[in-house]
This record gives sequence, C-alpha cells and structure tokens, in this order.
Amino acid sequence: MKIAIDAMGGDHAPKEIVLGAIKAVQTFSDLHITLVGDETKIKKYMTNQDRISILHTTEVILGTDEPVRAVRRKKTASMVLAAQQVADGQADACISAGNTGALMAAGLFVVGRIEGIDRPALAPTLPTIGGEGFLLLDVGANADAKPEHLQQYAMMGSIYSQKVRGISKPRIGLLNIGTEEKKGNELTKHAFGFLKETNLHFVGNVEARDLLDGVADVVVTDGFTGNMVLKTIEGTALSMFKMLKTALMSSFTSKVAAAVLKPNLKQLKETMDYSEYGGAALFGLNAPVIKAHGSSNAQAIFSAVKQTREMVSNDVVTLIKQAVEENKVKN
Repeated sequence: MKIAIDAMGGDHAPKEIVLGAIKAVQTFSDLHITLVGDETKIKKYMTNQDRISILHTTEVILGTDEPVRAVRRKKTASMVLAAQQVADGQADACISAGNTGALMAAGLFVVGRIEGIDRPALAPTLPTIGGEGFLLLDVGANADAKPEHLQQYAMMGSIYSQKVRGISKPRIGLLNIGTEEKKGNELTKHAFGFLKETNLHFVGNVEARDLLDGVADVVVTDGFTGNMVLKTIEGTALSMFKMLKTALMSSFTSKVAAAVLKPNLKQLKETMDYSEYGGAALFGLNAPVIKAHGSSNAQAIFSAVKQTREMVSNDVVTLIKQAVEENKVKN
C-alpha cells in the first residue's frame, strides 16, 4: 500500500510529518510512504528510510493562499504533487495538514469526484465522553446543501463507520434545533424525509448539546452549520482545559489536589485529544484524501496514516461507488 503525504503542510512541518511517517512504517509492514517536499529539510529528520521515499519540490501552498488559484498556479506545490501521485496511480491515497481549502480543491481537480456524488463532504471524527467518537459531515466542503446531499453524506458516513470504525449498524442523526420530526428549516425538514427513505439506521433529529454524549455515530448537516459546530467544540474544549488549569493552580490546596488528580486528568485529555482520531476525510472523491489538523504532531500524523490505511484496505471508495450505482441515494 502506498500513501503520499504533503511533508510541507501544517504548523510543524516537516519535522512532525516525517516523525509520524516513520512511526507509521515501523508499525505497518505493508506500508510505503512518499513524502512530498523539500528533500534537504525532510532529510534532517529521517532517522529511518525503510519504505519511505521523497519526491522533491520546493514549492508550497501557504495558509494565506487563495485555495483554487493556488492549486491551479502552483502545479509543483507539495500538496498538489501528493494529489497527483494518487491521480497517476503512484499512490493509493494522500494526506496533508496544509491549507484546507486548497486540499479540497486539489481533491476535486486532481483526484476527481465520484460520478453520482453531487458534492464531496469533509468529515472529521470528533471525541465523545465515552471515547467512541462520532463522524460529523459536512464541516466546510460546501457551505450550502440540498436534502439529497445530506442523504449522500449519510450513506458515505455509514459505509466509512462500518468499514473503518468497525460499527456494524451506525446510527445516523440529522443535526437540528429539536428532535421532533417537523422541527427545523426547509433543508432539515426535507432531509428528514430523504433519510427516512433509506435503509440506513436513521435515528432522527439530534441536537448539538447531545453530540458529545454519543447520541449518534454519524451526524449529517450542511457545511456552514457543521463548521461552526466543529469550531465551537474545539474552542470550548480548549477553554475548559485552560479554566481547569487556572483553577487547579490557584492555591496550595488546589495544587495538591491537582497532583492527586493528574492521572485522571491525563486520561481525560487523551479521551478528548483529536490526534487519536486521525484526520478529516474528504468523502466523495475517487480515492481517499485526508486532511490532518493544521497543528498536527507526529502522533496525529500517525493516526491519519492509520485511518487512511484502513480506508484503502477496506476499499471504502469502491463501496461508495457501488452504493451510488445501486441507487441507494437520490441523484
């Protein structure tokens, strides 16, 4: 199995990208990784070159670049070349922690969209209190959506959850402002009817306040709403940990309590750590394209590789294509 990784994308590139790749090939004997980027900078951290190759380029897409324009003009950028490796059949999938919009553009223009899928969806797995996690899609690939798009998201999310996350019958929830069937705007009302028509395990409307309780395994919404939910969850988690740290460091007594609670707090942090869940998959493309978090460390890159490997091994893209062909979604 071959995976191409944009070694220059992300806040801690290329060091953490390289270290994560090394850990991945040491863990999975069937894996070959191509690191795409500046060879001189990459080799500084290459303590192990077993089943890792380098595709050299010095051009990089920056976080400040306009996504579509950058992909079209920077043909030799590390992110674009990683996607091109997939399009040319030199890699089975690609990963980047770089510019999210640019990766989505590279996925669409270079890797290509599955015929019959109207719009791709960006879908991260987010933590839950019980540690199981849930898949949220879309979180920003498309700000607007139609009911049939949400139905397609549900189908793709269900297949992924079955094959990669090992959930035999994923519960599909429609994000809404209430659990009643008639709640919501025109989009959610019509989407509810579309989802009821499928053979998916649709559990109905779910509210944002219940997401971290694990109310569903797959939650579908439009990209505008999904992106706000994602950033609200991330921001709240960071704020809570800062507030907790401040409270525990406020006095001698609380510092003693913090020392006693340290193992429990560490376990809590690991449960809510995005790096253990991999990256956000861009569903609806002809091959797996994974967006790792911009601040990814080596562990997060390793998790993204693990996630990508599972998608390739379980042939998730082919299963999605088959589902479309069998008219399990409305086109």
